[in-house]
Amino acid sequence: MALAVNNTADSGFAANLLARFGAYLMEASDRAARRQVYRQTYNELAALSQRDLADLGISRGQIGSISYEAAYGK
Repeated sequence: MALAVNNTADSGFAANLLARFGAYLMEASDRAARRQVYRQTYNELAALSQRDLADLGISRGQIGSISYEAAYGK
């Protein structure tokens, strides 16, 4: 007795799974890049003196929101 296998359904599932996994990896990469921009911006602004921040018109309390906007937009 022979076993008939429908490979078209399986290949469609595998292709869909592979596409979803690829999209997940791209999204994870994008999140990591944005987080890196946030961290770098935050660290650079936090390292400035109070006078340097005042020259830029920034208070210490704004560093987090400015860093967030730089990484993620408004």
